[in-house]
Amino acid sequence: MNVKIGIIGGSGLDNPDIFSDPKDKAVSTIWGEPSAPLREGKIAGIPVALLGRHGREHTIPPSQVNYRANIQALKDSGCTHILATTAVGSLREEIGRGDLVIIDQFIDFTKQRKMTFHERFAPHAPVHTPMAEPFDARLRQCFIAGCQNRGYRFHPAGTVITIEGPRFSTRAESRMFQQWGADIINMSIATEVVLANEAGIPYAAVAMSTDYDCWKEDEASVSWEDILNVFKANAAKVTTLLQDCIPMVAELEKK
Repeated sequence: MNVKIGIIGGSGLDNPDIFSDPKDKAVSTIWGEPSAPLREGKIAGIPVALLGRHGREHTIPPSQVNYRANIQALKDSGCTHILATTAVGSLREEIGRGDLVIIDQFIDFTKQRKMTFHERFAPHAPVHTPMAEPFDARLRQCFIAGCQNRGYRFHPAGTVITIEGPRFSTRAESRMFQQWGADIINMSIATEVVLANEAGIPYAAVAMSTDYDCWKEDEASVSWEDILNVFKANAAKVTTLLQDCIPMVAELEKK
């Protein structure tokens, strides 16, 4: 199998300088324009395509991201796997700032997004994509092995709740999400992983905890400035993890 890895960069990781032979490729899809041109190149000799989820300058709010075009652009470019990164808020005391979480489940709390490719079924041929295990187990194991090898503080599983945004949660919502069983919160992952599954592309996401949302009353509620400060201080971990995991993914397909 010829492997090509799609990387979807979250906050602070839209343009990591980790490629050899980088070049930008403007693309269009049947769903419209993706968030940004693809940056294609190689990591450890393996073809990759990076896509900034919110655009190169983070100008696209979460609910305005054309998720269908983003996934379609990676599929059209020949990507066989997708590794995603994202900043998240922690809903658990034990998930501290800077911790990594290898997501295994999601709760979708969005309300207004186009998050399926199936706008119409063929006659007598409905399509209902299984979603019991949305994140690819083998790709998740690559992330887990990478964290273990580097000695990073991480959590090998976690449920993310995806909200609409761009506003943050109320304290009542944050507490409700905890009661629902969510461990972390963000504004993008559920939509992406659903579409990746529909497109038949194995997908995994590593999340970096940057804040405690607003449920902790003994400290200030989350702010965008705090998120950026924590992410910038820890972004090298995620970049290094991607560089470590991409050869692991390629090796999987040789077996």
